[in-house]
Amino acid sequence: MKYTSLLFVLASIFTTSVHAMADTVSPDLADLKNYQVNNSKMISSGLPNQQQFDVLKTMGVTQVIDLIPGDRTEESALMTVMSLSYHNIPVDWENPTIDNFNEYVVLMQQFNSNEGKTLTHCRLNWRGAVFTYLYRVTQLHEPEELAKQDMLDIWLPNETWQDFIDQVKAQH
Repeated sequence: MKYTSLLFVLASIFTTSVHAMADTVSPDLADLKNYQVNNSKMISSGLPNQQQFDVLKTMGVTQVIDLIPGDRTEESALMTVMSLSYHNIPVDWENPTIDNFNEYVVLMQQFNSNEGKTLTHCRLNWRGAVFTYLYRVTQLHEPEELAKQDMLDIWLPNETWQDFIDQVKAQH
């Protein structure tokens, strides 16, 4: 019990420090929708523009996971020019799947062994907030309360996404 409490306190301090760092980011990111530092290696946001990608790169982002479905060739080409590792997981808004999340987990595990930070993004960071929350809880074993609060700071999942969250947590 004491060990769990200590872990919660340490995680709270770490998360507070990470969020304090987010408060001091470049003004160039002020318009980036739902920008959030999830931990020292994970950032999530809505869809950045080229200038915002430039700023994120200078902040240490080396990998990008795009959760937007559809034709993503323009962003893929930009990431190639910027020398950022890029992966698209097309997550259908009305039907997120366990396979989508499992693909995300594989990529994040690969990226976590690399130098640099990973940006997870979608249009508004609603998909991204859920995926980063689930990854932090199921894979990094961060305290549920902390990771969930970060997600809730972005949005309150609707029924489709709450069902998806419940499915993922039941399988992981």
